[in-house]
Amino acid sequence: MSFKKLHPELLERLEQLKFTEPTSFQAKAIPVIKSGASAYCTAAAGSGKTTALILTTLHKIGFKTEGNAPRAVVIVENKTKALELYEAFLSYTKYSDIRVYVGYEELHIDVQKSEIFEGVDILISTPRTMNKLFLLNGVSTSQLKIFSIDDADFLLQKTDSSAILSVTQSLGKCQYILYSEAMSPKLKRYESYFMERAKFVKD
Repeated sequence: MSFKKLHPELLERLEQLKFTEPTSFQAKAIPVIKSGASAYCTAAAGSGKTTALILTTLHKIGFKTEGNAPRAVVIVENKTKALELYEAFLSYTKYSDIRVYVGYEELHIDVQKSEIFEGVDILISTPRTMNKLFLLNGVSTSQLKIFSIDDADFLLQKTDSSAILSVTQSLGKCQYILYSEAMSPKLKRYESYFMERAKFVKD
């Protein structure tokens, strides 16, 4: 598999970034995610999981701005991870009008609510902040297409896991993608909640 079946503007970005061929993991994961199936994607660090997340997220939203409610949500462990992922997304979106927004505990929730209300295509957030936004009606998920969790191993912590379960119980139907370095019984347990009928991709 090559990257050729992705959105044309993504292919341009990949060429500019000198990415010509997918990694072994990306070659397995991207077709599964593009098919619309929910999936557990496990691979070692450095295998290209974050790039796969970015590419499939941008492909899913048609590489365009639309409406005001987020069409993609990405959950990360903390502020540092959120800002790192935001910068990674910018490598692909900086010459477009796609709106990527970052939320985390240290940023006042009322500020986040008002800024999200202005319009967001992709929302990057931590579990507890996302849960708080839900509780305060600070984000609409009426247009949500894909919900991803990056480096999900942190969900072994009880508070983050509880927040994720609370958030996903509030969502309508969408695609769920969970990325991790290894599969654990606790992560697999999400099959009983929001990861039902998920496919497994392992590199």
